[in-house]
Amino acid sequence: MSTILEPGQIEASASAPPFLYLPPHNLFTLRAQRLEQVARGHPLADYLALIATLCRVQQSLLDQPPSATAPDPEHVLLCQQHGLPPLAADSLVREDGWQPYLDALLLRYQVPPQPPVQKAIATLRNASAGQRKAWAIALLSGQFEGLPAALVPFLGAALQAAWSHWLLHMPPMDLKPCDSLGQCPACGSPAMAGVIRHRGKYNGLRYLVCALCACEWHVVRVKCIYCEQSKGLKYVSFEDDRYAANQAPLRAEICPGCNSYLKLLYLENDAEAEALSADLTSLTLDMRLDLDGYQRQAPNLMLAPGGG
Repeated sequence: MSTILEPGQIEASASAPPFLYLPPHNLFTLRAQRLEQVARGHPLADYLALIATLCRVQQSLLDQPPSATAPDPEHVLLCQQHGLPPLAADSLVREDGWQPYLDALLLRYQVPPQPPVQKAIATLRNASAGQRKAWAIALLSGQFEGLPAALVPFLGAALQAAWSHWLLHMPPMDLKPCDSLGQCPACGSPAMAGVIRHRGKYNGLRYLVCALCACEWHVVRVKCIYCEQSKGLKYVSFEDDRYAANQAPLRAEICPGCNSYLKLLYLENDAEAEALSADLTSLTLDMRLDLDGYQRQAPNLMLAPGGG
């Protein structure tokens, strides 16, 4: 078992890297700043600016959380004792503890004068708790066809804020790896991307970033996180004159065994890279890989597939 660590803390033995890192308390501010930076001149500039604004609201939910029922401590402990993710999304989403975060987000978000956005916000505001729950279950289970695409970033933002807040305020505990390499040990959600660290004694290690709670966990490199094979993996990146192929800050690890891929961020090539923003700004790579017949299994809760 390995202990959750605050960012920057190293409390493991010399022979073993930290298994888990918590997200920073200013997670959503960092995401907003990065999105605002990369939006300049990007073909999806308007969308990236919208997500950056949502990230600012998410940060307010971390700093000033709504009055909401936290996950039952006894349930959290019981899950941990049985080696299960203590903030299991597939069960907690069926409860109502996250809905105040959505209410607060809808209240704090300054709706722009854009009819599609206004319609999406009105739909969420007017929906019953049961309907919202059905949409959230569909979103977290990867069934994007189960909810209107326009609702995804707003619902996803609320869910991320709730789970990140719960994670950051969960009592310290030892967590175990899940059965699947790509499953978050804290909440059971799938990884959104991987990050290759670049500093200190654990330079070069890969950590996966949870699509929901933003927890990071260590998984060895050169192994497909979906089928766990290492044979024949290859790495592709944007065609970009600024970088040599082996120095691109974002590359997709492609597995010929299961025909899937995972995006990896190499911090030695871009120290300020951040998983969610890097994913949203590299959708042309997804389109290219889709045309080549490869499947994306890593979700981004701020964008419905095909919704860019």
